[in-house]
Amino acid sequence: MNNPVTLPARAHAQLTASDIHISRGGRKILEGVDLTVSPGSRWGVVGENGRGKSTLLHILAGTLAPDSGRIQRVGTIGTAEQEMAVGGGRTVGDLVDSELADVRAALRALDRGAAHLAEERPGAAEEYAVALAAAETLGAWDADRRVDVALEALGAVTDRSRPLDEMSVGQRYRVRLACLLGAERDFLLLDEPTNHLDQDGLEYLTARLRGLSGGVVLVSHDRALLSDVATAMLDLDPSRDGRPRVYGGGYAGYQEGRRAERDRWEEEYERQRAEHARLTEDLAKAQDRLVTGWRPDKGTGKHQRATRAPGLVRSVNRRRDDLEEHAVTVPEPPLRLRVPDLPGRPGVTLLRAAGITVAGRLDRPATLVLGSGSRLVVSGPNGSGKSTLLSVLARRQEPSAGTLHVGRDVRVELLAQESSALVDELTQALEATGAAVVLATHDRRLRRDVAHWPALALNGAPPRLEGPQELRGAGAVPAG
Repeated sequence: MNNPVTLPARAHAQLTASDIHISRGGRKILEGVDLTVSPGSRWGVVGENGRGKSTLLHILAGTLAPDSGRIQRVGTIGTAEQEMAVGGGRTVGDLVDSELADVRAALRALDRGAAHLAEERPGAAEEYAVALAAAETLGAWDADRRVDVALEALGAVTDRSRPLDEMSVGQRYRVRLACLLGAERDFLLLDEPTNHLDQDGLEYLTARLRGLSGGVVLVSHDRALLSDVATAMLDLDPSRDGRPRVYGGGYAGYQEGRRAERDRWEEEYERQRAEHARLTEDLAKAQDRLVTGWRPDKGTGKHQRATRAPGLVRSVNRRRDDLEEHAVTVPEPPLRLRVPDLPGRPGVTLLRAAGITVAGRLDRPATLVLGSGSRLVVSGPNGSGKSTLLSVLARRQEPSAGTLHVGRDVRVELLAQESSALVDELTQALEATGAAVVLATHDRRLRRDVAHWPALALNGAPPRLEGPQELRGAGAVPAG
């Protein structure tokens, strides 16, 4: 039995979502999403957790139907989710074959066409020409090499006999991502693709996505990837009218547009609040006049009271109507991040940590001193103890060994696991405060923003401070 070959649409590909709505458990997940993905366009999708980013990918891929709205798909689609089915003894090679199924089918059809041509069967020439065109469209002869190159570049398992259920989630994800890059479909839908990649893998993925002729929809908190790759942005976070916002100009356009949108939102909200307060005060004054109008000065006749009353009542009713018509319709804007304006105190030591370790979490002793106004980036791979060290410095966790001294009246606060939108506001706020700041982050864009800060590397033995020429000026110096 011949398996049909699904060919990419290439320049004619189109992926369109129109007015998409979906709710779950009575809660709106997506409302009024409009998105058009064309060949060469690369969409970044951002929003707080629970805003429907992954749900949108499922709807675009066709694995989930929206409650309302329309999806149009012309072309082939590849999706990279965080997890995949691994049962039945499937191997890396099985996954490669699955993602290259159309390539395999096209090459088989070409072999059949060649055999029929040699046998001089009727219609063999046309059969062969069709099969050859399909194989050329798919780049079939180069597909396995493309996958192999991607496997190597992403640090993925290259042994095609390796069972998938013997691999970690990250290893399986890298294999799946390599297969998708090798298959060269019209559209790639990627959910947090940088979660399981090292620096070399990140650089390779960035270059490949920028070079794709097809379209990309990228859900990511990695601002560096969004900045380097996205040509347009879809923001699912709250807005004035509750509908998502689309920004052109890539990540920089999103940042500028989001700030302008937030400014307009706050201005309109404050204007409506001020108008509402004015009308409330007018109503109160009119009601006071109505009460006092029924108690005129002595000697005033009943007739005069009767003629004044209707006008006072009308005044109250008119102002009540005005107040109801000018209700505050704009929702309250989200809070902006503002760091307290704390003055620097040159020469004052705020915190001193010596030989800090935490069993099983931070095995190599860490030592540092933070002075007023100091800046320090904590670097190191996953599992090296960055978050643990910050937790100890914030006195949320006791160290197994070492000492921690925090100065009198010094307050230490910990900001954990921030969102991409919050990080956009973070750097400027941190640079402006006189407080000492210790930062541990995987956000490559934030790392770029604070590249001039000294860094404490936790991937050495023992942890070492880098950038010594900057340390004393910044206020973070090695203890002792």
